[in-house]
Amino acid sequence: MAMANSSETHNFKVVLLGEGCVGKTSLVLRYVEDKFNSKHMSTVQASFLNKKLSIDGNRVNLSIWDTAGQEKFHALGPIYYRSSNGAVLVYDITDEDSFQKVKSWVKELRKMLGTEISLIIVGNKSDLEKDRHVNLEEAESYAEKVKAIHYQTSAKLNQGVEEMFLALTQKMLDEAKEKAAQQSHLTRNNSQRIVTVVDDDQVPTNKSCCSSG
Repeated sequence: MAMANSSETHNFKVVLLGEGCVGKTSLVLRYVEDKFNSKHMSTVQASFLNKKLSIDGNRVNLSIWDTAGQEKFHALGPIYYRSSNGAVLVYDITDEDSFQKVKSWVKELRKMLGTEISLIIVGNKSDLEKDRHVNLEEAESYAEKVKAIHYQTSAKLNQGVEEMFLALTQKMLDEAKEKAAQQSHLTRNNSQRIVTVVDDDQVPTNKSCCSSG
């Protein structure tokens, strides 16, 4: 028997943001194609890959946009993230500055899109733990404060990558269902409003009964 909503496909746009060299492209390639290239590949502008998956009977099509981290791209950012349902904000655990840049992206996304976009903050290159320069507790505390989910990943070792994208997809599904429920409730309330119009001509009037015959 087909599950309810089995015919519905959710289309979500996800954008990856972060400084250059933090591993955004490596994360996408590992997740979508299960590939890893040890040579650094600089993303010049923006490209996207598709990933189809199913979560509890919900079919999902992810369009994952991989963006360049250079400053010259920053001004073009809004073009790519304006219609996004989710964002993966990536930093390198060995680079404190890349974590501070994530905070800047969060401020910009919240300013532009409010809480309508689901956020995941990712500390990549967890295989370089011995060279860590970003305090894990601080990063997790910050993520909680801005209502984001924090994950540690290693694209090189394929650790935490799929779990991170699944968590984001589930978060976007929950947001979409909550939004649909609110719209349905609003529509239902509006359809139940009953307006009664009273014609003044039909309102009975009290006539005097004290006139003499």
